[in-house]
Amino acid sequence: MSKRKGQLFVVSGPSGAGKSTIIERFLKEDGNAVFSVSCTTRKKRENEVEGKDYHFTDESTFKRMIDADGFLEWENVHGYLYGTPADQISKPLAEGLDVVLDIDVKGALKVHEKCPRACLIFLEPPSVEELVRRLSLRGEKEIEKRMERVREEMAKKGLFTYTVKNDKVDVAYCEFQSIIEKVRGQAHGKDHC
Repeated sequence: MSKRKGQLFVVSGPSGAGKSTIIERFLKEDGNAVFSVSCTTRKKRENEVEGKDYHFTDESTFKRMIDADGFLEWENVHGYLYGTPADQISKPLAEGLDVVLDIDVKGALKVHEKCPRACLIFLEPPSVEELVRRLSLRGEKEIEKRMERVREEMAKKGLFTYTVKNDKVDVAYCEFQSIIEKVRGQAHGKDHC
């Protein structure tokens, strides 16, 4: 019997949809998945931890990584660069671990172009009103600018393999977990890309 190959799961959706909540719970309960920590050029927020939430770097270092083909995907978001380091994907997948990405919609679609077997999961907020409320509670600034991006991202949810509506977090989590198990069953022994 062949060694299990890892599966790439790309979770995306509007800021405030609950991606971090769902992913953190999943990773805590699952023993066969790891989180890919993205790189960014934006400043670290007070509650963020280097290497856990993001790898914080300067623009020149980020651009050198781009030139060295060090990212699976990268994007300019609100004036800051964000990217998925390629080595954080290839190594765990080769070891038989599943890899979970939390990236924006454009990045998710770029990953899918390079890795067609990646499972794309769109996490949808219950409503635009609830999303505005969540963003306000988080202290987000420029909510109108973010809402423009939300509308753009919501328009692309049909391009994802699965959509999970996060109306109630426990229900959304169970649906998310079911998708993971279904895809794992289908992907046994197949290459991730």
